[in-house]
Amino acid sequence: MATTKPAVAEYVQRGDNIDYTAADDIAYMQVVPLTARIGIALEAIPKGETGTVTLTGAFRLPAASVAMTVGEKLYWDATAGNVTATQGDIVAGYATEAKAEAGTTVAVRIG
Repeated sequence: MATTKPAVAEYVQRGDNIDYTAADDIAYMQVVPLTARIGIALEAIPKGETGTVTLTGAFRLPAASVAMTVGEKLYWDATAGNVTATQGDIVAGYATEAKAEAGTTVAVRIG
């Protein structure tokens, strides 16, 4: 029987908010595309500076012209600058309200 090596963790922070170093200027409440998910800037972050980005919460975000249902998994379209129901690389989160096709925003629980 193979033995496993125990791993020991070191607590860093709760993880709701992270420190983020901006590659470009970021405005307060701007969507911040990360590798596989989005965050929301909780302050203006000048290029090269570090600021706070949240990874949790529900936010009203610009949305593509498609209907969306409560609980539907949504994605961030960085080119269009909006949330879409079309599968993509960057997960935005889940719709917390229904959106008609003509709607321009949707409430999203990020993460």
